[in-house]
Amino acid sequence: MDQALQRPPRILVADDDAAIVDAVQLILEDSGYAVLTAADGAVAASVAREKPDLLLLDIRMAGASGQAICRELKANESTRHIPVIMFSANRDLAAIAAEAGADDVLGKPFELSDLLDVVAKHLPPWS
Repeated sequence: MDQALQRPPRILVADDDAAIVDAVQLILEDSGYAVLTAADGAVAASVAREKPDLLLLDIRMAGASGQAICRELKANESTRHIPVIMFSANRDLAAIAAEAGADDVLGKPFELSDLLDVVAKHLPPWS
């Protein structure tokens, strides 16, 4: 059996706001996802090492911008398949995410149901 089907989907949440990371982590873990976190521009290294199934990426973080990280991931053959959802309060979120090659966006603040809906859109159901 495929190993990916034997474990819950892993989501890497990258945001330099610890409160947001904590809240998103709790919501996703309560929904059965395994959650990895990063608080700065070390996200790209985390992705390469951890091989998450989806990435929730803030635009502005210390160390590297979310759009630069997204562009790097989408340009790399081994990581371009990983869905990237950019989330931010930036009013230009959709344009920034599109330019970076992100798969989707989630504006802050967001409803819990919106977070779960956008994640489920990009990850197959798991049980």
